[in-house]
Amino acid sequence: MSKQPIGIFDSGVGGTSIWKEIHALLPNENTIYLADSLNAPYGPKGKERIIELCVKNTEILLRKGCKIIVVACNTATTNAINYLRTNYMIPFIGIEPAIKPAALHSSTKTVGILATKGTLSSELFSKTSSLYACGIKVVEQDGDGIVQLIENGKLDSDEMRSLLKIYLQPMIDAKIDHLVLGCTHYPYLIPQLLELLPKHVKIIDSGEAVAKQTKSILKKNALLNNQISNPKNQFFTNTDLKILNSLLGNNYKVEYLDF
Repeated sequence: MSKQPIGIFDSGVGGTSIWKEIHALLPNENTIYLADSLNAPYGPKGKERIIELCVKNTEILLRKGCKIIVVACNTATTNAINYLRTNYMIPFIGIEPAIKPAALHSSTKTVGILATKGTLSSELFSKTSSLYACGIKVVEQDGDGIVQLIENGKLDSDEMRSLLKIYLQPMIDAKIDHLVLGCTHYPYLIPQLLELLPKHVKIIDSGEAVAKQTKSILKKNALLNNQISNPKNQFFTNTDLKILNSLLGNNYKVEYLDF
């Protein structure tokens, strides 16, 4: 079982930001990445439909022999992770906005969170925010349109920059000192965010923490692949290959899969 791959899925290409952290920490592990770009973004679809999509992705990864599944999507995690853990025996790693470290280290007691509507409106996000952000002002911003632009190859476009300016201004006005990225697509925006935000604002995403948690769960279940070998990293998408290719570079092959 230890040689079996780590399965990772997202509502598109954004979860590659998580894959990169996992691959950096666990270079011997085989991985399979599933980009459900055809159905991106998941946020507006409602809880029942999101669960259906997560079940579909899970079943594909199980058929491909995955030993653990990382739900590399905040919206999918907040809406479907409990269902998945209840109905499948395989370990699941979820993604949650890193509100806790932002709240703990905030000097202004004001933090911003940029996330999708599906994450911000979820029960799990509400519980996490209530638990860790007591006494902290959380300025929430629905990043409507950001995922669509990234999925359409417009990461560095004028449209993206204009949208980010609109979304960040209320947070800047509120004097946030931490910005939490609540979507796995958003780490690809960090270079632009650094230009648009005041220099003292710290940007926090969940990638490194997710990679560490993945390693911990693999170790706990005796599933770590400790053999030094050439790992097989597979990437599948159900739309145009170009966007996923552009984020991965030329070192990895992207394949089309009808799902």
